[in-house]
Amino acid sequence: MGKETGFLELDRKDRIYGPVDDRLKNYKEFVIPLSAEALKDQASRCMNCGVPHCHTGCPVNNIIPDWNHLVYEDDFRNALEVLHSTNNFPEFTGRICPAPCEAACTLNIIDQPVTIKSIECAIVDKGWQEGWITPKIAAKKTGKSVAVVGSGPAGLACAQQLARAGHSVTVFEKNDRVGGLMRYGIPDFKMEKHLINRRAAQMEAEGVVFKTSVEVGVSVSVNSLKENFDAVVFAGGAEEGRRLDIPGSELPGVRLAMEFLMQQNKRNAGDDELRAAPRGSLTATGKHVIVIGGGDTGSDCVGTSNRQGAASVTQLEIMPKPPVHENKAMSWPFWPLKLRTSSSHEEGCDRDWAVLTKRVVGDNDVTGLECVRVEWKDGKMHEVPGSEFTLKADLILLAMGFVGPRKAGMLDQSGIGLDARGNVKADTEQYQTSDEKIWACGDMRRGQSLVVWAIREGRQCARAIDVALTGASELPR
Repeated sequence: MGKETGFLELDRKDRIYGPVDDRLKNYKEFVIPLSAEALKDQASRCMNCGVPHCHTGCPVNNIIPDWNHLVYEDDFRNALEVLHSTNNFPEFTGRICPAPCEAACTLNIIDQPVTIKSIECAIVDKGWQEGWITPKIAAKKTGKSVAVVGSGPAGLACAQQLARAGHSVTVFEKNDRVGGLMRYGIPDFKMEKHLINRRAAQMEAEGVVFKTSVEVGVSVSVNSLKENFDAVVFAGGAEEGRRLDIPGSELPGVRLAMEFLMQQNKRNAGDDELRAAPRGSLTATGKHVIVIGGGDTGSDCVGTSNRQGAASVTQLEIMPKPPVHENKAMSWPFWPLKLRTSSSHEEGCDRDWAVLTKRVVGDNDVTGLECVRVEWKDGKMHEVPGSEFTLKADLILLAMGFVGPRKAGMLDQSGIGLDARGNVKADTEQYQTSDEKIWACGDMRRGQSLVVWAIREGRQCARAIDVALTGASELPR
């Protein structure tokens, strides 16, 4: 694949970021794409390795060496066809996926993995620029109808595949715009939302009907969907945020990360930010912000707080600080535990690890956060005596992950079975729930996960439904 000696002649070179001072002034994307020449060079580095572990590192099983070779040959149009054969929305994954494929790349053994994510993004962006991406309308209709609840990546992928198989598909979304947490949870500076609009328009041309501001289980009953559609897909995500159970956590200045991120994205879109904000407007402007949780959502809170003009931003993580470099012999080709510094961290943030929060300080609102340092021994957490400290805080954002899908409304009304973790119970073969007319995919089924896993499950669920409704399917698994 690529150039036989490319990986020996060329070092890894990836996209770069615009200046911090410039990007903090707005919410636009700031990643600077590689030049055409640099892109070809990077694609040439893809080795002819005996076992392309990048395939297994990628949840949608992207055929990465093939489209790398096509980019090296300057055949972007065929590269796009190969890319779309496994991934409905590579412009999403090319921006917000953490790229487990690169962690699995053979060249990652020497910390020089192929820039797979950047090449993927360049292929699909060029496809849109050249007008190569057009609606794929089914040649004939099956006469079957499917309701998809939720318009995140799982719901969108499932809906698009089903429409292309000839089914009549209606997507129900409780928010006023489609996209799920990609729309309102991912900051615009990581992925601008015109990308979602563009795909939604393509899907509408393919026959998908979107019904926004419709919450199934509230404004529309689950039974009505079962009565009016041949199949129903639950793809509503895992939106129930983990809360902080310590004294003072009930104060107004302690807020869930998604509430904070959603409001800013609504402002950017010109929507009414308070429509779904019972606790009022929320900003970090002029405040000392503490973000609890060291993952991607916490990083997004850091970047958004800095753009809003926070006085300071501190991010806390209860686990120990990871090593800067992973042990390749222990981890490769799997996703390694290592220190990850995002573009938001580079924009300004104090980070601290092995910190347990004990009490939120304040009377009518937050003024501080009492903490203690912890040690982890034999898999158990132990407080370090005498290590107590207090941080100044005006706003505390909880980014500690999600505990599963919301039960009130749709799930309670449906009566379908849940697994031990509180997610919808369904396997990864049939994706069918305990109700024979309801299927489930994405985070609602598997728990909080990555956009690329959601796309995979949406595609596989679509194929399972196609088989159930027609007896066979030409959709890829």
